[in-house]
Amino acid sequence: MSKKSVQHMLLAGLLFSLMNVAVKMIPHIPAIEIILFRSVMSFFMTYFALKRIHVPLLGNNKKLLITRGIAGSIGLMAFFYNLQTIPLASAVTINYLAPIFTTILGIFIVKEKVAKRKYLYFGVSFIGVIIIEGFDPRITSFDLAIGLIASLAMGVAYNVIRKLKNSEHPLVIMFYFPLITTPIAAVLSYFYWITPVGTDWLVLIIVGVLTQAAQYFMTLAYQNANLSKVASLSYVGIIYALSFGFLIFDETYSLITYMGMVLVLAGVILNVTSKK
Repeated sequence: MSKKSVQHMLLAGLLFSLMNVAVKMIPHIPAIEIILFRSVMSFFMTYFALKRIHVPLLGNNKKLLITRGIAGSIGLMAFFYNLQTIPLASAVTINYLAPIFTTILGIFIVKEKVAKRKYLYFGVSFIGVIIIEGFDPRITSFDLAIGLIASLAMGVAYNVIRKLKNSEHPLVIMFYFPLITTPIAAVLSYFYWITPVGTDWLVLIIVGVLTQAAQYFMTLAYQNANLSKVASLSYVGIIYALSFGFLIFDETYSLITYMGMVLVLAGVILNVTSKK
């Protein structure tokens, strides 16, 4: 794996982590409203990027593209909810189950075979999640369920992206996320709307810019290196989350919760780095 790919993925992880911090800094703004602002910004940035390179906006396989958009929307809504309601590192750790769901769903969606030992790795990660939820009173069963829904939805989205990789431009795949999410978020935001004031606007803009930049560098990394090796680098995000959670939000964890996080990461990293 090239040095540039490593740099791109580490930078993407940092940018995503900063985005998570920004979301958590405005807990009074409903998650769905933050998603609306993020989606609107992403819509226009991706729209003009596609126009500039003269790529048709709506792509070819619209059914799969819409599926990707819906799955991505559900995943992001659930993840942003958790970012605002539970400790930062816990939300990020539970979200790291997405690669596990991606692998399991890949058996059915893209017909990939999974080595039997990987099921052991899945079990290790899920035990870690149970430990995190069971020994941290700040995390309810409902929070855990929302986190699992987020990871499952992202697993669907990632598999659809894999099916589309040979037929659609990456920007078209990206475009369908805000295309689907914006109207959904707009309708839901109507019922929970809280008008941003003062620095809220700045934070919302930062969320949109950080997300777009992070996706750009992540795409560069995936385009130029082995998928599993690049994916394993994304798990440094838990270090960012623990650091930011402690320094900015004064979040601390018990030793057993840290053990749960280690189990989740161990299972996921073993899964993405092991050979088929």
